[in-house]
Amino acid sequence: MFKMIYGLLNGQDIKELREIIETATFVDGKISNPHSLVKDNLHLNDEEAYERSSTIMTNALLRSEEFRAFAFPRKIAPPLVTRYNKGMRYGLHPDMAFMQSVDGPVRSDISCTFFLQDPSKYEGGALHIKQADGHMRFKGELGSAIVYPSTTLHEVEEVTKGERIVGITFIESQVADPAKRELLYELNEVAALEGANMSAENFTRIQTVQQNLFRRWGEC
Repeated sequence: MFKMIYGLLNGQDIKELREIIETATFVDGKISNPHSLVKDNLHLNDEEAYERSSTIMTNALLRSEEFRAFAFPRKIAPPLVTRYNKGMRYGLHPDMAFMQSVDGPVRSDISCTFFLQDPSKYEGGALHIKQADGHMRFKGELGSAIVYPSTTLHEVEEVTKGERIVGITFIESQVADPAKRELLYELNEVAALEGANMSAENFTRIQTVQQNLFRRWGEC
């Protein structure tokens, strides 16, 4: 299940992130995965800038009810700013099952890309997700983010003009199984949208199902 979250980053978030990006140091992205044969991008490599930018993006996720309802977040790896100049790409790859962070390993149940550049400023560079029955491509508006299962094969297509700038992070969900997480999300959405039209008795029954399924499937 995929979800584009529009307006995740507000104007102040974007302003501060752009200031950080314009002054920070970037290095070859292979520093985080030296054995990759398909990775060709740049990573933020400035400790203070990394802490500031990751805090801004993490706080944006945590204050988003839309994100919390979709992801059931348990842990969020500190987001990292990456950039792709003309000719750069990240070939087809899976995400690692566990990501290391200062607070310990984070199981990558859900991947997230923050779009930090106006899409009119670059060509190519779409996030391409391969599925058994088709393909999906995402190139979101400035300040938006796409969240999607980390189990997918995906790539960043070659940037043919301009510069692609994004933030990336990985989320460990309280509901690890993607099928169960999707069922809970859909049930919660229906309850939220239609609850006011139900009798109090039936709405209470729905709430009981919601909580018991979450209790059965969730992790603290």
